[in-house]
Amino acid sequence: MRDWMAAVQSSTKTDRWGASFDVLLFPSFSNHCLANMVEPLRAANTLARKDFYSWRFLTVDGQHVESSSGMQVAPHAALMHGAGDSLVVMPSYGFRDLDRGAVPGLMRQAARRYDCLIGMDTGSWLLARAGLLDDRRATIHWEELTGFAEAFPQVDVLRERYVLDDDRITCSGAMAAFDLVLHLISVQHGPLLAVEVAQLFMTRDSARSHASSLRSGNRIVDRALTLMQENLESPLLIGQVARHLGMTQKSLETRMQAEMQCTPQQVYQRLRLNLARKLVLDTDLSISEIALRSGYENASAMTRAYKTWFGQTPRTMRANL
Repeated sequence: MRDWMAAVQSSTKTDRWGASFDVLLFPSFSNHCLANMVEPLRAANTLARKDFYSWRFLTVDGQHVESSSGMQVAPHAALMHGAGDSLVVMPSYGFRDLDRGAVPGLMRQAARRYDCLIGMDTGSWLLARAGLLDDRRATIHWEELTGFAEAFPQVDVLRERYVLDDDRITCSGAMAAFDLVLHLISVQHGPLLAVEVAQLFMTRDSARSHASSLRSGNRIVDRALTLMQENLESPLLIGQVARHLGMTQKSLETRMQAEMQCTPQQVYQRLRLNLARKLVLDTDLSISEIALRSGYENASAMTRAYKTWFGQTPRTMRANL
């Protein structure tokens, strides 16, 4: 199990977006888009009990900015003071008024200070106007897709929820922002954490929200996750799960290994331990009762597995609240 966790951690070194995000807000930005960008990062930190991610809010001039629904945000800094892993460009309404004057030049200057540029909602337009999406694949809010393609023929415009092209990422809107961030979490810290985040927000079809390119065959994995989630207190054997899905255990193991980078046994154990952790943190139930509700015959077995996954025993974690 530790070997698998180490493999996931080593694979994250290839990503380009990093762990810190400067979110550049413009007047009339979408606070829905902002929440769907930041809240999954916050949830990943909370669930992992580690500061995997950090973020700051910027504006062009360092002054307060107001969203399209009237929410005011006090930025941490002006754009000129920003640098680091990723710059998230987040306008919404009124973006066409921003693609002239000083903004394109500021975008080009900022591009030299960040490893990755992310255009959220209509942020793709500002990146394209600055020449930062030339010869790149990109998307934008679908209401602007046709105009975007006509205005910037040098950009390979795609009708996708989000597009990753090396150190450029573009996203079509607020709902897609949540899916994008889940994908980033999945790549950096494993699909299981992304599934946990999706479940925390009770997203529809959350078992499959962790993947950006699910093919029809992967629906088997989604169904397996649902079946496991429905049978935590009285766990099924993996062979039983496979038979419920009309396939062999070997086939299920192959598909889940490809999709989740771990075995069905590991996935099932993590789901049961996630339940145990929730009960440890949110209830006063005894450790023995938590073990039973999580599908363990005795508290000792649950405690050993719990410490392996979470680095602390249930009692220690509860005591540190």
